[in-house]
Amino acid sequence: QVQLVESGGGLVQAGGSLRLSCAASLSFFSIDGMSWYRQAPGKQREMVAVISSGGTTNYADSVKGRFTISRDNAKNTVSLQMNSLKPEDAAVYYCRARYQGYLYWGQGTQVTVSS
Repeated sequence: QVQLVESGGGLVQAGGSLRLSCAASLSFFSIDGMSWYRQAPGKQREMVAVISSGGTTNYADSVKGRFTISRDNAKNTVSLQMNSLKPEDAAVYYCRARYQGYLYWGQGTQVTVSS
């Protein structure tokens, strides 16, 4: 089983930046892939960014060029650097891990963007 703990959310003005982090209870070398999802009120949860065990990344079109996902295998953390934030980026952001065929989710961290 994998436990995930997110941090780094908060309130930021439009155009500003935030960095989210997700710490895993297992070594990243055991985890197949890590990703960030978000869910805004009244909307479905959507994928934001994915990073494979080999470091390959993929992003939602809405965040390409603004967000960067990275992983630190030594610290078992995955981060999401969010720049040029827009009001529509406001949501609860969740970290997800795929491990031995199962999906694990963090508790989420709130990101609020003021216009």
